[in-house]
Amino acid sequence: MEKLDSVIFSKIDRAIRTYRQFTQARLKALGHQITIDQWLVIKCLIENPRIQQNEISELIFKDAASVNRMVNLLVDAKYLKRRINKSDRRKMDILVTRKALDTIDEMDRIIPDNRAFALSGLTLEEMQIATKVMTQIASNCRK
Repeated sequence: MEKLDSVIFSKIDRAIRTYRQFTQARLKALGHQITIDQWLVIKCLIENPRIQQNEISELIFKDAASVNRMVNLLVDAKYLKRRINKSDRRKMDILVTRKALDTIDEMDRIIPDNRAFALSGLTLEEMQIATKVMTQIASNCRK
């Protein structure tokens, strides 16, 4: 039987989870109250202003219920607001507030340092190979 620590997917998962914990701890230490997943939701909305919740779910690889909870929390914390869609009153538009924009701007100045720290010791060639490998795995699994 194959040992768990020798499975590449276990190593990929561990690297991603460790990076997320590291980043979350650094952001929290600097006074930021939102999670990495909430940051992803806000970034999706900034980059795609008319996006619906189900589309956010697809982009950040989270189930609809999780995204709904995050949006509700972000609305309660005044990072997002909901407004009835003008062309289809059955839909709600999700809007990013000034508070969210300011927070994301601050976080976007910190996150590159976190990434650089996590990637230190890797050559450009190694990062290109890792990117190619991850892209191929994702492509294989979508077939």
